[in-house]
Amino acid sequence: MTFGRAATSGGLALAAIAAWTGISLLQAQAGEEVNIYSYREPGLMEPLLDSFTKKTGIKANVVFAKDGLIERAAAEGRNSPVDVILTTDIARLTDAQKKGITQPVPMSPELEKIPANYRDSGAHWIGLSQRARLVYASKDRVKQDSITYEDLADPKWKGKICSRSGQHPYNVGLLASMVAHLGADKAEAWARGVKNNLARKPAGGDRDQVKGIYSGECDIAIGNSYYMAAMQTNDKKPEQQEWAKSVKLLFPNSGDRGTHVNVSGAVLAKSAPHKDAGARLIAFLASEDGQKIYAEAVNEYPLVEGVPASELVRSWGTLTPDKLPLSTIAENAAKASEIMDKVQFDLGPQS
Repeated sequence: MTFGRAATSGGLALAAIAAWTGISLLQAQAGEEVNIYSYREPGLMEPLLDSFTKKTGIKANVVFAKDGLIERAAAEGRNSPVDVILTTDIARLTDAQKKGITQPVPMSPELEKIPANYRDSGAHWIGLSQRARLVYASKDRVKQDSITYEDLADPKWKGKICSRSGQHPYNVGLLASMVAHLGADKAEAWARGVKNNLARKPAGGDRDQVKGIYSGECDIAIGNSYYMAAMQTNDKKPEQQEWAKSVKLLFPNSGDRGTHVNVSGAVLAKSAPHKDAGARLIAFLASEDGQKIYAEAVNEYPLVEGVPASELVRSWGTLTPDKLPLSTIAENAAKASEIMDKVQFDLGPQS
C-alpha cells in the first residue's frame, strides 16, 4: 500500500491502514508535496491539511494508523518516505526523538510563538495544540464544583471512580506530573489511593468512563477535554450526546499549580525527502490560521497566545494550565509507569 492519491476538495489524500506490516516502501516523489504519517484521525486533520494545501499549493499525502507509525519510520530508516509525523501525547513525540528518526525543525516566527515549555529545546518536537486532563463528574451525584487531583485519593470516593488503563499514555503523563510536583513516594501513595477508589477494573477509553457515569457505575472519572467536545458534537452517535449531558467538567488544581495538560504535536523526519515542505507544514500548524482551525474544528486549546478556544470549549470554564514543561513529564514517564505496575492499578479495587 502506498500513500493515497485520491484527491479531496482541498487536495488532501488519505490512506487508512490498520497496521504498518506489509506496507511497501515509497520513494520520494518530485513536486510540491509532503508525506505524513498521522496517529491523528483523518477527519480531525482534514480541515487543517486542506487549508495548508489551499494556502501553499503543497499536496498533503497521509497514511493514518492508530499504532506503529514511529516504529515503521524507524524500520524504514533512510529509505523512509515520511516527512512529518503527527501524533498526540508527549510520550510519542519524545519516543520518536529517542528512536533517532527526527531532526530539528527550522525555527520560524510561527514556531517561536509556541511557548517554550510546549516544544523541545532543540526543536526535535513541536507541540501544536493542548488538551486538559479533566475530571468528569456526575451532575446529579457530585455536588462540589472544584477538585484537585490529590482529592481523587480521598477514601470518600471509594467505589466511585472510573478510569481507563493506568498504563495508557494519558494516565502515565498525569502521574508523571504528580511525580514532578509531589515526589515519587507521594505520587505512589496517590496512585494507590486512586486505585483503591475505583468502581471497577480500568477498561475502555475516556468516552467509556462518561458512559460509566451515565449508567451509575461511577460518579467521577478522569478524561481528556477533547473527548467531551467529540461526544457533545457527535450527531452520528446521539447516545454519546446523552452520556455527555449527564456530566459536568471540573478543572483540577485551578486554584494552585493548574490543570495537567498534554499536547498534539509534530516531528520533522530525519530523512525527510521533502524537508522544506515538511517544515512549512509544521509552521502552518503553529500559525494563527492553523491554531484557529485547531480551536474551531478540533475543539482543542490553541497554544499561541491571543487565539481563543472555541465557544463550546469556553463554555466549560476557564483552563489554568499547569506550566510544568512537557520535557519534565517525559523525564518522569518511566517512573510513573513503574508506579502504576507497582500498585497494580489495572487490577482495579481489591477487598
